[in-house]
Amino acid sequence: MNKSTLALIILSVIVAGGLSYFQYFYKAKSKSNMIKLLAFLRFISIFGILLLLINPIVSRSTFETVKTPLPIVVDNSSSIVDLKSNQVAKELYEKISSNSKLKDKFDVQTYSFDSEFQPIESADDLNFKGKQTNLDEVAKNLKSINKNLSFPTVLISDGNQTSGSDYVFSFDANNKVYPLVVGDTTTHLDLKISQINVNKYAFHKNKFPVEVFLQYAGTKSVTANFAISQGNNVLNKQSISFSPSNKSAVLNILLPADKTGLQIFNARISSNESEKNTYNNSKKFAVEIIDQKTEIAIISSINHPDLGALKRGIETNVQRKVTILKPNKINDLNRYNVLILFQPNAEFKQVFEANKNLKINTWIITGNNTDFGFLNLQQNQMNFRMSSQKEDFLANFSSDFNLFAAENIGFENFPPLENAYGTITPNENVTVLLSSRIRNVETNQPLLAFSDNQGRRSAFLMGENIWKWRAHSFIEKKSFEEFDVFLDKTIQFLASNDSKKSLIVNHERFYNSGDALEITAQYFNKNYEFDEKARLTIAVTNSKTKQVKRYDLLKTNNSFKVNLDGLAAGQYSFTVKELNSNASYSSTFEILDFDIEKQFVNPDMAKLKQLASQTKGAVFVPNQVDDLIKILLENEDYKAIQKDIVKKTPFIDWIWLLVLIAISLAAEWFIRKYNGLL
Repeated sequence: MNKSTLALIILSVIVAGGLSYFQYFYKAKSKSNMIKLLAFLRFISIFGILLLLINPIVSRSTFETVKTPLPIVVDNSSSIVDLKSNQVAKELYEKISSNSKLKDKFDVQTYSFDSEFQPIESADDLNFKGKQTNLDEVAKNLKSINKNLSFPTVLISDGNQTSGSDYVFSFDANNKVYPLVVGDTTTHLDLKISQINVNKYAFHKNKFPVEVFLQYAGTKSVTANFAISQGNNVLNKQSISFSPSNKSAVLNILLPADKTGLQIFNARISSNESEKNTYNNSKKFAVEIIDQKTEIAIISSINHPDLGALKRGIETNVQRKVTILKPNKINDLNRYNVLILFQPNAEFKQVFEANKNLKINTWIITGNNTDFGFLNLQQNQMNFRMSSQKEDFLANFSSDFNLFAAENIGFENFPPLENAYGTITPNENVTVLLSSRIRNVETNQPLLAFSDNQGRRSAFLMGENIWKWRAHSFIEKKSFEEFDVFLDKTIQFLASNDSKKSLIVNHERFYNSGDALEITAQYFNKNYEFDEKARLTIAVTNSKTKQVKRYDLLKTNNSFKVNLDGLAAGQYSFTVKELNSNASYSSTFEILDFDIEKQFVNPDMAKLKQLASQTKGAVFVPNQVDDLIKILLENEDYKAIQKDIVKKTPFIDWIWLLVLIAISLAAEWFIRKYNGLL
């Protein structure tokens, strides 16, 4: 409170006292106690009102002690039970979290994690039933919760991670991590199939590659037998030698694709030595054998980077084979399922003439070398009135697109495509997926559009340099996968000559137990418009037990989705049905028995030591928990901080002052009225 405010308050006391004296004591004949009371009430009222007008600000200081956070994070995955350390983990958690000295020094925070990260109140919240272990999620959440703070972390875990990025480099290097390792650290002899890489699809009467990664833990040399079988038939068998210096092997095997359909295979490794854990000695995998391949011809009279980008992107799906051809060197178009006509000109006349009879679905891509007059004569889906001026066109995604399930993969942020400037007019059968804009100006013209007219399908991309889109997608996502899936959906639409179906269902033919199991569907009305009011249900039948489970499909942005997580391993048949129209779709899938948490026989001590070294912490085992507590208590880097909090409150915010003024005025009026002084 400054001097001027203090002077005004003193002046207010004088004014309030003077006015009270003038009204009740000046020339007064009587100075009874009642008069003194009335004068006091008048003084309170006037002084209170003057205080509100002056509105002085009162400062009040309080002290708050801020302790350093101490997250105690417990691994709640089922691998802790498999290592017979669940009770030890609970005891360690209780001993650290209930330590009174640690509570005095730190703000103790308790969490558990498996595939997700969540706070816990006590050891009773730990059930060790998690199906995945994601230590990377722990690092991300701790950074978010204790942002810009320096703090230690106690990590009670076996260090075995089954999902997420490498956790060693996910934790903040400036914040120490103290792993408390649970599980038997003694090295037991263990043979393990750590990973199998195989394509989901293979072609009938061909051979498909299988890549198998094997690991060994032990202190002596061992000869193991590895085999891949299907039913009672052994398809491949070989011996592998391991030793303390040679603890891994990679096998590349070619298996025959003799039968069509979904084929289940079993890989197994064994030896004459006894093992503590044999669950990780075998692993199932599945391949769908198909008997046809989509042949795509990219026809171009010029060389351009787009050709290579399209070929690589499309061929990421092993069902696609792309051939790049010159328009004047084509012998037989009939072998191709889809034609991609890149910047057509007069040299393409023979191609268009031949395709009038063949009616092969086409994707026309225009650019700076396109002859638009020739193109107008060869097709009627688009009318081009173009100038010789070049322009850069950016993309806008249309959420109303419904010819197939297309997702916005960030088209608005993609580099521009280059094309001639002009007017492009689509006919009534054309549906636009991407519209164009020039910088921030909407052109209201198509950039990528599709047509489906009586089973004849076409696509148009108005611009060259789509290779820049694929490169941009890789830079943003660190993978070509998202963009290549978009290309695959485009080719899938063009490769199909089927008539439009009202109910379209997307699903995998097999899932690993524990993986996300989602089935999506789209329902279209008679005008082939996405029907948001559709009522979709799914009935899932276990082929062995005949048990039937029914679910409703929930609407998302442009599809309906159901999550079937929790189903046991086995074969299932299912039927998706739209209740209003009775349209239905039936198929099958299989859930392969696989529990990734049972793959471990030892804690990953090496990885936890690397984490501790990276963060300048230290690794402890259960019988060293007292040493860990001592280090935390004696560490001078983690001191409580006392903060002086100054709270400034203006008088006008003081409710009790307003109440006091009201009471004094009311009391004065009532006393005067009662004694006949009004």
